[in-house]
Amino acid sequence: MTLDKFRPVANRLLEPFVSGAMRLGLSPDAVSVIALVFAGVAAVTFYLAGTAPEWYLVGALLVLANGWMDLLDGALARELETASPSGDLLDHVIDRYADILLIVGLAAGIDAYGLGLAAVTGVLMTSYLGTQAQAVGLDRVYGGVLGRADRLALIGFVGAIAAVVQGTFFGLTMIGWLLVLFAVVGHLTALQRFYYARLALE
Repeated sequence: MTLDKFRPVANRLLEPFVSGAMRLGLSPDAVSVIALVFAGVAAVTFYLAGTAPEWYLVGALLVLANGWMDLLDGALARELETASPSGDLLDHVIDRYADILLIVGLAAGIDAYGLGLAAVTGVLMTSYLGTQAQAVGLDRVYGGVLGRADRLALIGFVGAIAAVVQGTFFGLTMIGWLLVLFAVVGHLTALQRFYYARLALE
């Protein structure tokens, strides 16, 4: 399951947004920061959804905005021909903080901090193994069961449903099960990346 294969389609859809960002004088770094702001506000709405589930729908829309801005910063950098290692570093750091904010917000909203810890470590280890492969001389690894685009899509989808469907399923809410998925699949993806990186190095 990965949405990364649809990136060429997304790039075509981004063209008017790239033009708009250029007219506004936005830099790719500024777009990255805006994406982080969307993630931060989404985290707050997920926390509020613990007592008022309709906030999940607002959070889902903000997650969509975060993902769109995350695509836009790279497309804008390529159009302006300003892509650089510095910008790439900032983008990855902001993505990780955004991941942390979103998962913490989801976990805090249902008072499931243990699940949140398991989920966020799975997500961070997935990212770490992807970039660590590059650090030892391999290409950066993006493969795996669940990439960042997939996670954002799932958060948005499940968040939208959780706004109207409450209750528990085998003791967990839909958000709880989402965190379980991130924890299990995140660590499995990290181990998968580790395994293939080791094979490539032998």
